Amino acid sequence: MFKNLLLPLGISIFLGVCQSLSAAESAIIKYYIFQGSVSVSELKQLSETGELAPALAAQLKMANQKPEEFRKILNRRVAVDAVFLSKFLNSFFGESLLDYATEIVHTPNRTASRQALRGALVTSALNDNEIQIIEVLDNYPTSEVHVDGNRLLDLINQIESVLKKMPRLPF
Repeated sequence: MFKNLLLPLGISIFLGVCQSLSAAESAIIKYYIFQGSVSVSELKQLSETGELAPALAAQLKMANQKPEEFRKILNRRVAVDAVFLSKFLNSFFGESLLDYATEIVHTPNRTASRQALRGALVTSALNDNEIQIIEVLDNYPTSEVHVDGNRLLDLINQIESVLKKMPRLPF
């Protein structure tokens, strides 16, 4: 009985400590030929209130992105059990999915992107057994996270599809 509680507790403590040490402050978002830096706090403001900071408004306009659509992407929810997600992402298939995902969401120098994304995803799912892009960006363990905006929605759809098709594997 206690064995089943130790893994989530250990993950929570570890990721909580890591999150408090470092979290993404800015996101470098690329859309086609446009690439711009935006603070994660401005993204959170858009996500939570719908209010658009002037700098973010200008960047979305240059990228030809509608703020409402971008907000929907930030807030899109994918339901997943945090413990299952942690175990899955540490499996062969999970690491393959992470390798694909880190082509879209990665660290500035592309080193340890798999580990960073795994940590951000699991941390995002810990409180409510859901993942949202805004939470993943906020929980990303480097001060800067790079995102390919053109492929982000496809990635979310693919992760959701894989998780829905996965049988509950006994890890």
